[in-house]
Amino acid sequence: MRLSRYFLPVLRETPKEAEIISHKLMLRAGMIRQASAGIYSWLPLGFRVLKKIEEIVRQEQNRSGAIELLMPTIQSADIWRESGRYEAYGKEMLRFLDRHEREMLYGPTNEELITQIFRDSVRSYKDLPRNLYHIQWKFRDEIRPRFGVMRGREFLMKDAYSFDLTPEDGRKAYNRMFVAYLRTFARMGLKSIPMAAETGPIGGDLSHEFIILAETGESQVYCHKDLLEGEIPPPDTDFEGDLEPIVKSWTSLYAATDEKHDPERFDREVPKDKQVTARGIEVGHIFFFGTKYSEPMNCRVQGPDGKLIAVQMGSYGVGVSRLVGAVIEACHDDAGIVWPVPVAPFEVGLVNLKAGDAEADAACWKIYEQLGNAGIEVLYDDTDERPGGKFATMDLIGLPYQVIVGPKGLKSGEVELKHRKSGERETLSPEAVVGRVVDLVKSQRFLA
Repeated sequence: MRLSRYFLPVLRETPKEAEIISHKLMLRAGMIRQASAGIYSWLPLGFRVLKKIEEIVRQEQNRSGAIELLMPTIQSADIWRESGRYEAYGKEMLRFLDRHEREMLYGPTNEELITQIFRDSVRSYKDLPRNLYHIQWKFRDEIRPRFGVMRGREFLMKDAYSFDLTPEDGRKAYNRMFVAYLRTFARMGLKSIPMAAETGPIGGDLSHEFIILAETGESQVYCHKDLLEGEIPPPDTDFEGDLEPIVKSWTSLYAATDEKHDPERFDREVPKDKQVTARGIEVGHIFFFGTKYSEPMNCRVQGPDGKLIAVQMGSYGVGVSRLVGAVIEACHDDAGIVWPVPVAPFEVGLVNLKAGDAEADAACWKIYEQLGNAGIEVLYDDTDERPGGKFATMDLIGLPYQVIVGPKGLKSGEVELKHRKSGERETLSPEAVVGRVVDLVKSQRFLA
């Protein structure tokens, strides 16, 4: 993509309404713009990141055996009355009447709707287990939306729902999602730690939050240091096999958020030199709640003995749009964003220091075409802005690598390659820089 033809409205000054670093940088980097309180338009650069994160989530859900569908954003109040949550959910639920005076709502979550779908479609235990998921926009009318996409009213979420015959089978489904989440966040270049969590309005008695450690995190977390080096399950993990050993390896050591933290237990179980106290950001939450929804909504299947059995259920959420902000909170410096390769909007920024110079233009175009032919995503700055402004923009938007081309270097047969994360610079020939960039990018696209 040529920057001269792209839509990238960067800001040199930080808007006053931005409080945390991800909100500031997303606005400055031209990724989002506020439409109203807690509701954002995703501009081209931000949308590219959003879609990359969504695709990683989708791939790992599919790998685990979950099946994708798509449910609507608008739901009937009737099914929420069946579960008993319509009145209990509170003012975060946006309720309204349609033109026929029917009570409707903008879905904050989908336990009721997926239970209705499954109830109306499945009759026999032979059709179990199943895990159905979708990636869809949700709306929760936060009393005080803030922090940009980290706590907005409208957000993109992956929510999955498992259906099993027995509690034991339900726990196996829970373990599959637990392992899938470990892989999902690792593939984005993030270190996530599962922590025992409160179930809240979703219900049930088994729940874990997946927390990314970040200095600017929203909550205080406590954990054993060894969890920071926990082994991520490999791509060939057998999701139909016994995953309990993997889950135990991640849950046998102390890890808790403020809500679940027990200082005495922390001191008793974790040696002083292994105690980690940090800030964290929740990016995923999984629940097993048994028959909380299937019983009141009469979601039953015929068991092996012919008797009707209420199915065991769990739900599993990932904040897809929230993850964009979370990655920035974990990956930035004083100059701007520092994207991990797998979620970067473009993998390389190609900077022409003197657009209009015949030699520089020709060299840039050749590099641009060669990288594109090799499958590398390039943002080519072919504008006539001054070099200082170009460098500032590239650092702000945080592309993993920058290839810098100018007349002076070309006279010596050289271009510069800058590593955004480390600041390391390499001087290479125009021919060699292409191969070097291809090797660097492709080696980091799949981190797990």
